[in-house]
Amino acid sequence: MTPYSPLSTLICAALLRDAGHEVALYDPTFADDLSGFQNVVRDLRPSLVAIMEDNFNFLTKMCTLRRREDALGMVAIAKRFGCRVVTNGPDSSDVPAVYLDAGADAVLLGEGEAALAEIASRWRNHPEETLRNTPGLILSVGGRAHHTARRPHQRGLDQLPLPAWDLIDADAYRAAWTAQHDYLSWNMATSRGCPYACNWCAKPIFGRGYEQRSPNSVATELRELKERIAPDHIWFADDIFGLTAEWIEEFAADVTRLNAATPFTMQSRVNLMRPDAVAALAKARAREVWLGVESGSQKILDAMEKGSSVEEAVQATRNLRSAGIRVGWFIQLGYPGEEWDDLALTRELLVAEQPDDIGVSVAYPLPGTRFHTLVKAQLGERHNWKDSSDLAMLFEGTYDTEFYRLVRDFLHKEALTKKRDDVGWARLRHEASKHRSENPVLLAAGS
Repeated sequence: MTPYSPLSTLICAALLRDAGHEVALYDPTFADDLSGFQNVVRDLRPSLVAIMEDNFNFLTKMCTLRRREDALGMVAIAKRFGCRVVTNGPDSSDVPAVYLDAGADAVLLGEGEAALAEIASRWRNHPEETLRNTPGLILSVGGRAHHTARRPHQRGLDQLPLPAWDLIDADAYRAAWTAQHDYLSWNMATSRGCPYACNWCAKPIFGRGYEQRSPNSVATELRELKERIAPDHIWFADDIFGLTAEWIEEFAADVTRLNAATPFTMQSRVNLMRPDAVAALAKARAREVWLGVESGSQKILDAMEKGSSVEEAVQATRNLRSAGIRVGWFIQLGYPGEEWDDLALTRELLVAEQPDDIGVSVAYPLPGTRFHTLVKAQLGERHNWKDSSDLAMLFEGTYDTEFYRLVRDFLHKEALTKKRDDVGWARLRHEASKHRSENPVLLAAGS
């Protein structure tokens, strides 16, 4: 129960309204099934239905089967009522034929906002427009996928309108958050993309570039959000918040000037959390920073082409803690080449540094990555998790899915209790040989 608003969809809605379109938004966050969506389409009979992923939510990169099933169900419903349908998101970008075969008229590549606004205007002015001259799309032409010209990534982020917050039920989010956590958290984004090259990280939406809003623009939105929604906490959904100490310092000054300060959580990299950046984050009211530590084994970090070191993870954690900022670690198990000794190094690092929270997953092969290329030959019929807590090994790692789930649970338990459990770890060590794969991918991608 940590629901966040569909941020990129709300920006799309604001853009469409600025262009003079009549816009309705269906938010399925709290829906149990697709009946609510069907009722909205039946009652409104819109000329265009755009099924947009929240591209600022890192879980959408996983392209889970449950999300795909829901999206395809929406496509079918919209087509049944005679609507034109376009889709956008990592999954439809990865497997456009699945969405086109289901009835979608077009798949929007990249961020999707500019392409959607152009399509809406074209079809309003010329209903028979084929869209072949609209960049940034994949269309079905004669039963084959047709790529239109490439559309450049969105630039000038300060020029985008504020999200259309009025189109969703903010009180439903408030009720869910306060019932579970006694406060309301809301999401924002200050940038798009990531300039780093971890070889397991897919970038189908924003690419490897990094486009950043001005500190004043972000502080102004934060102030507006404070007046209209009044959240108790902000989740900055950027892959990397701030990037430089100078940007964070200027942001902290603008937040103070506008009286917009709100405690927030964000993501960064261990090599960026140097003392000057941490000091600026403290001024800006950062409450918690999540770091992609991934592993306590330098061998595995190098294989991932992470571009960071175990020592930097230790120093970043200590820098943040000394400034009174909570620290969360992302840990990734099962990367090719990871052996028991590497798992033990990860566990020892966790015990030694005791981050305030951890998120543990297993290596997940996403299309378009070097990691996916490495393990592609071992992927069977199943290429996706059903949901984000699945934790299934989709390729032959050193150990099987059941074992990695046991390790995940053990690490969570030690992190929660802050107590070392050597007896439990020895028991896991004894179990390891029983769960070892017969044909693991042993060669790490970066070696």
